[in-house]
Amino acid sequence: MLTLRSFLVLMVALVIPAAQPMAHPSAAGMVLAGQARVIDGDTLDVGGERVRLHGIDAPEMRQTCAAPAGDWPCGEWARDALVQMIGGAALSCTGVERDRYGRLVAACSAGGQDLGAAMVEAGAAVAYRRYSHAYTGQEDRARRAGRGLWEQGEAGLVPPAQWRQDQAVAQASAQTAPGDCTIKGNISANGRIYHLPGQRDYDRTQIDTTRGERWFCTEEQARTAGWRRARR
Repeated sequence: MLTLRSFLVLMVALVIPAAQPMAHPSAAGMVLAGQARVIDGDTLDVGGERVRLHGIDAPEMRQTCAAPAGDWPCGEWARDALVQMIGGAALSCTGVERDRYGRLVAACSAGGQDLGAAMVEAGAAVAYRRYSHAYTGQEDRARRAGRGLWEQGEAGLVPPAQWRQDQAVAQASAQTAPGDCTIKGNISANGRIYHLPGQRDYDRTQIDTTRGERWFCTEEQARTAGWRRARR
């Protein structure tokens, strides 16, 4: 037989449904419109929303490409190409999905021009075949014509995805102290500071050799090179 307490609990359970987790709103079909700020050759900020252009992959900002006269800053060039293509026009973007970084992956146009198609056609980006084949035709034409990134053919360009992977491997390798040289020489807004094992920020300090950071074997070596000891 139900007690009064059990009866009341049962009635509450029947009247009040169990809480359900809220579904994340789908990015597919999401529409954005407005002025854009260019971050790099395939990333924009539209009204505070970070947007990754669908179907293309442009060189990273720090990436360089090979040429007979020496390496050139193709990442910066790709960003400038996107700025010129937009030309101050308002953008219209239609969402496809969100990537693992939370960015809206979208097809965007400016002045009626598909920016993804235009970037790949100009040789300022490659078709991101891992996720889409929307712009493979534009890439084939740009490669045959030797436009932009394809001016030196295949030999002049490390695909952006490969470049990012190489950088990640190099960064991981850079975190391994060479032998007994365990002092971390870090460069920050506070200047050139070295951290000794056991100091508070030692474990979380990452060495980025591309920024001039390095390992030291002794404090004297670090000080001679222009670094100062961390306070903690």
